[in-house]
Amino acid sequence: MIRLGIVGTGSISENALTPAIAAVDGAVLWSVLSRTTERAQSFGEKHGASAPQHAFDNLDEFLADPELDAVIIATPDGMHAEQTVAAAKAGKHVLVEKPMATSVEEADAMVEACRIADVRLAVAYHMRWHLGHRELAKRVHAGALGDIHAARAQWTFKAPDATNWRAHDSVGRWWSLAGVGTHSLDWLRWMLVPVCGEITEISGSITQGVLGSDRDESAAVTVKFESGALGQFVSSALFTAPTRAELCGSTDFAYCEGTLGRGGGGSIATLGGPLGFTEVDPYAGEIADFVDAINNNREPEVGGEEGRRNVELLCAVC
Repeated sequence: MIRLGIVGTGSISENALTPAIAAVDGAVLWSVLSRTTERAQSFGEKHGASAPQHAFDNLDEFLADPELDAVIIATPDGMHAEQTVAAAKAGKHVLVEKPMATSVEEADAMVEACRIADVRLAVAYHMRWHLGHRELAKRVHAGALGDIHAARAQWTFKAPDATNWRAHDSVGRWWSLAGVGTHSLDWLRWMLVPVCGEITEISGSITQGVLGSDRDESAAVTVKFESGALGQFVSSALFTAPTRAELCGSTDFAYCEGTLGRGGGGSIATLGGPLGFTEVDPYAGEIADFVDAINNNREPEVGGEEGRRNVELLCAVC
């Protein structure tokens, strides 16, 4: 049984990560770190934390527990590096929310700390465990769509104002790009890099100031792969629209409607008809992979190097 500690008790921990832990065989929520002991205590009691003392407001005391095996870091982006490095030095495996850092230097420090400590480092791109996406990736990588020439993704949300910490605080660097754009970038890389090679060019335009933020309120990004294939994605905090993703190959296409998001649903159309898949919780798949990587001493499916590359590309946009 892998005993997991949660760092951060916000929406993603409340509504996605802790329910997923409960759904994974071989994992248990052990302890909680929050800004106040009272918040950690309340969160832990609600979600059934198992440790005799499960509530902490001090990182060092939280990590000093010898029975704690691994941590899930779900704090603001700018805090990830310090917390990951501390966890690695304490001998704890790390699953860190995306984007893993706000600079390449931070990402490098995280990767190096986990390498030295010989602990697993996973980055939380849960969309890789959407079963429709997994089947589509398998087909793309087997050449079922022919040569891939173009791919697109769109994931947006409508923020009521600029009070979100990503819109201004020093603990972040990007707004729409960190909230959802990083997922679209990861989806494009997952689908295309194995068959199209690395991203060789990236450019983007951002919108600022509509809600009073100097961060990317909207972003439109274009990438080029070694094969010449083009990828595009749009992220925004200014409007709500259906999530969409598309792959265009020389012999087939795939059009994903409503598959990007927290859930495992939506639909995928191809030239030959709908692609069937079972709707499951992708967060549970993400955590199950992390637990298996720990148990079998292997790299997680999305490791630190891939997370670092995502950060590097985001930094090239803004």
